[in-house]
Amino acid sequence: MANHPITIPISRAGQRSPSHSSVGLWTTCFGLLVVAFVTGCQSTGGDKYSFRDMPPELLAAKRENAQTLDLTRLARASANSDVIDRGDVVEVSIAAGLDEKDVVKIPVRVNDAGVATLPEIGQIRLAGLETEAAEAAIVLACIDRQLYRNPNVTVTMKRQRMNRVTVTGAVQEPGTYELPRGRSDLLAAIVAAGNLAKDAGTNIEIRKPVVPGETRSDRIAADGQSDINTVGLNDGSSEISSTGAVIGSGFQSMRVDLVSAIKSGTESYSIPDGTVINVEKRDPEPLHVMGLVRKPDRYEFPIAEDVRVTDAIALAGGMTTPVADKVFVIRRKANSTETAVIQVSLRQAKRNSAANLRLAPGDVVSAEQTPATVVMEALNVIRFGIGASLPLPGF
Repeated sequence: MANHPITIPISRAGQRSPSHSSVGLWTTCFGLLVVAFVTGCQSTGGDKYSFRDMPPELLAAKRENAQTLDLTRLARASANSDVIDRGDVVEVSIAAGLDEKDVVKIPVRVNDAGVATLPEIGQIRLAGLETEAAEAAIVLACIDRQLYRNPNVTVTMKRQRMNRVTVTGAVQEPGTYELPRGRSDLLAAIVAAGNLAKDAGTNIEIRKPVVPGETRSDRIAADGQSDINTVGLNDGSSEISSTGAVIGSGFQSMRVDLVSAIKSGTESYSIPDGTVINVEKRDPEPLHVMGLVRKPDRYEFPIAEDVRVTDAIALAGGMTTPVADKVFVIRRKANSTETAVIQVSLRQAKRNSAANLRLAPGDVVSAEQTPATVVMEALNVIRFGIGASLPLPGF
């Protein structure tokens, strides 16, 4: 058999010419390294911050769990049952002599203006008076109108008014409830509605009806709440005169932060008849996690829990590569369609709670490529390519 020389292609440098697969492999690696360089140099458009220099308005608020709050601190002592109020029914006994036949008993209801109308005696303002003071007022009226010279007057509370209160929003059983006037406060209204629901927030709006002719100072004095955060009267249903009195019917609206109210423990928030209470219902926007994570997806944002960067990465199954470190938190600015980008180091976030940024509903968390992650991918490609090119024994 003739010996045929084996010809090996020689490159210009005197080396073997690379195969097509080797050329493709090294071309891919070179491309990945270029991407690594570009990735390390590129910057994200728009406002960009770190957790250290981000403005205060971009900070996410702490999320309190309303169901764990001690609402009993909102309770108030029962109102004095001897104090007469609008809607109460009292019995007025007038004795003009020693004989029981000379005793006149008159059941009377105090109207919404706080006035009671007694036969022959006329109208007497009783709302806000204790029973003893009401007795003295009636005696003076009898003498003034020359009906009796020295009558013996007794005023007895027969039935206190029930306040009808409507509770809406994030409570177990929204509806309208009747509360005894002496125990009509914010806590009683929430309890009557079955307590707070799981999706309840910590903000409550209380809309109290305003009595025509009553001034704002009268309302505050009657409630005993001088530091109410008043957001105003309904523009379409009431009007304020030059003297401060309310013309027509309307509502005085206030917002109560349960956390602040419970910490201060100074307010019980009395609830008059006709009040509407709305408990904030939380329906947070979902959290988006994307980039170099194992399970990029949209996740429900917990209603009553804080979520931080490391929590979001854990929700998405962790990073796809151990060298990944750069995370962008993309957050919409308040009252704007613009967004800001906050850069977080995952390694720092694991060591420093301040670097572990608190997230807000609607945030987008993106685990970003870095030169290190791209090089790692390139090494994986090379490793896979070399492994695939090695001949298997027996073939």
